[in-house]
Amino acid sequence: MPQAKDTLQESIAQQRTELLQIMQEPLQQLAARCYPVWSDRAKLDLVLSDGLKTLPFGKSLYALDTRAIQISSNVSADGLAPASFGRDRSRRPYMSTVLPVEGTLLSEAYISLLGRRPSLTAVQIVRDRSGTVLGFIGTDFDLRDLPLTRRLYDEPVFWRQLKGDPSIRDTVFHQNRAESAMDQHIDTVLGVIEELMVYHGIYHVILHFSSSRAVIWVMEDPYRYRLLDIDALNDPDICLAYPRTPYPDDALVPRDRIRAVLDLFRKLRYMDEMFYLRSGTLNLFNGIVGLTFSCDGSHYIPHDEFLSAGYDFWIGNQ
Repeated sequence: MPQAKDTLQESIAQQRTELLQIMQEPLQQLAARCYPVWSDRAKLDLVLSDGLKTLPFGKSLYALDTRAIQISSNVSADGLAPASFGRDRSRRPYMSTVLPVEGTLLSEAYISLLGRRPSLTAVQIVRDRSGTVLGFIGTDFDLRDLPLTRRLYDEPVFWRQLKGDPSIRDTVFHQNRAESAMDQHIDTVLGVIEELMVYHGIYHVILHFSSSRAVIWVMEDPYRYRLLDIDALNDPDICLAYPRTPYPDDALVPRDRIRAVLDLFRKLRYMDEMFYLRSGTLNLFNGIVGLTFSCDGSHYIPHDEFLSAGYDFWIGNQ
């Protein structure tokens, strides 16, 4: 199966690199101003207070000794918080990794203790004039305050398989497919769905075969989903409720392939009494087909690969 050209992890790594570049120079300059007053708490608090103004998006700032014990107040835009003096931060996520011998470390994101929200901490080593390590400066950032230095992450288009609930997988051999109302009217249902997607602006659909319902998203109102029960799905008049809409030019799924995808859904629904399709998803813009089977395993597949693999792939004839 083809691999993604730019994974989610790579995108995150690039974002972190660019954020570190923003923070590194002001932190290094602040470290140079801190070491002469490192042993004087009052003066250190003043230097940190002034230094916070030079740190873009910094929420709070503090100094730690080499054991990660806080030797300053917490410094924030609200002023000094002396109660944090003496706090042991050695078990916090940003201190449990390998700390930088030189330069600045940007932690992995974590949930802050007080705010209970995603945060990052930049840790800068502090040395005296002779090169002896005195400790560290820590700067906390709320993730929500940081600039987005990279474009919105693009979901890769490749075949992915995800395991579901182990308890369902363990009982799959003790179950049999029960005919649903959607199964009984599947020809009408698939005809209605095809019509809605080709002519009425429905660009994303989730067909729940076992529970006889569908969830749809409409281009004209993309932020709200609509729930269709079996009565609506079994009534072609439902198409009158959605205005005729031109098929989108930037859809990855050609209009004449929608029916082929839906027909393959039908075959997978009936392929076996124990292993069968419970729900199927199709998105016209990213071209992805989603499948959830009776064993609770899920697949997300580019529609062209799904159609190329065909029915024989799923029953083991390839």
